[in-house]
Amino acid sequence: MIERLFGLLLCNFAKLLTGVRPLWQDCEPEAKLRVYFANHRSHGDFVLIWAALPAELRAQTRPVAGADYWLGSRFKSWLINQVFHAVLVDRRPGRDGPDPVKQMAAALDAGSSLILFPEGTRNLGEALLPFRSGIFHLAQAMPRAEFVPVWIENLGRVMPKGAIVPVPLLCTLTFGAPLTLSPGETKAEFLDRARAALLDLAPPAN
Repeated sequence: MIERLFGLLLCNFAKLLTGVRPLWQDCEPEAKLRVYFANHRSHGDFVLIWAALPAELRAQTRPVAGADYWLGSRFKSWLINQVFHAVLVDRRPGRDGPDPVKQMAAALDAGSSLILFPEGTRNLGEALLPFRSGIFHLAQAMPRAEFVPVWIENLGRVMPKGAIVPVPLLCTLTFGAPLTLSPGETKAEFLDRARAALLDLAPPAN
């Protein structure tokens, strides 16, 4: 009960702070098995996507997050596990923990949708970093899942790296047309197509 209330408070705070506007283009907020993949600018990214989903979809959607960061304190550990029910992956070089793709596939197979950042790390620049291969292997493992691109606009300015107090600023989330892995599509082809689908949602450069 406390976890659910805290999650609701976080959603309302995120909406109040950012005035987040979800724009659904060629995609509807439906109860389908999905992987929402987005550009990554701050630790608040997945909270904003999670908050922007309708309540019934939010309840079945889990972020994918780095265990190294979120298990760094008791509060962060409680938040990521008990409130967000995240899939925690080990991002360390030479990791000896569970395979991240298998972890994500198991969550999808159990009926959860996921929020994923295929750049793999926070991007401090304006350009989109190359995608890591995990999203391709996940599409191979779970061909019935839809991969929905989500462009996050302005959140990097709301929560810049190192900031303690967020800066109120209007944010927009643009949800694009779902993708699935095509028969015979190679890793490079799928990664290029997914990255292009995400970039197509970005606003024109000034």
